[in-house]
Amino acid sequence: MAEPLLVVDGLTCGYGEAVVLSDVSLTLDAGRSLALLGRNGTGKTTLIDTLVGVTRRHAGRIVLAGREIHALPAYERAAAGIGWVPQERNIFKSLTVDENLSAVARSGPWTPARVYELFPRLAERKRNLGTQLSGGEQQMLAFARALVINPRLLLLDEPLEGLAPIIVEDLLRAIRRVARDEGLPSIVVEQHPHMVLGVTDDAIVLDRGGIALRATSESLLDDPTPLDAWLGVGAH
Repeated sequence: MAEPLLVVDGLTCGYGEAVVLSDVSLTLDAGRSLALLGRNGTGKTTLIDTLVGVTRRHAGRIVLAGREIHALPAYERAAAGIGWVPQERNIFKSLTVDENLSAVARSGPWTPARVYELFPRLAERKRNLGTQLSGGEQQMLAFARALVINPRLLLLDEPLEGLAPIIVEDLLRAIRRVARDEGLPSIVVEQHPHMVLGVTDDAIVLDRGGIALRATSESLLDDPTPLDAWLGVGAH
């Protein structure tokens, strides 16, 4: 049996002395995608930030593709294969769309040409500066930048937050293609389960510093009742 792509084992983490998550363990197999759900303040972003390496790890292990990465600085984790789309997007606003992509691109299946095909809006604006893009276009560019580094694991932290419905549709279509159709292992943070369960394989709900629920995304779409206890809303 193949080793999981990602192993999180007994992870306790937070900011400074403040512990946000305690003894969290999960695995993600190659080719699988995970919806990371939970109310505000339950530690979703903390978990993503800890995988990336920008929080304080108090205990536990993080293993990516058989390599322990929990002691590595953030830039070495990126080099090891973590692609990250943070809530802040972190695009180079003084560079054009094209320059944003070429500045970080590494060899692999995802090229600037392919992400332009994935996001036609970006293709139309490839000579525009980051400052000239709408919020939704900046989010597409942040996603595209994470893809062209050709990561082993893609982390998307609330990629749909505050965006117009038409942009949300475009992004969900892109996530489905990347994560489900092409099998790039992905973790997608989202507060609204109905948005993301249709484009992921599995789901975890965080609550009170730990994992409260694990299920397949399909089972939660079929019966959202288990979500009610932790999120206060069903998947519809």
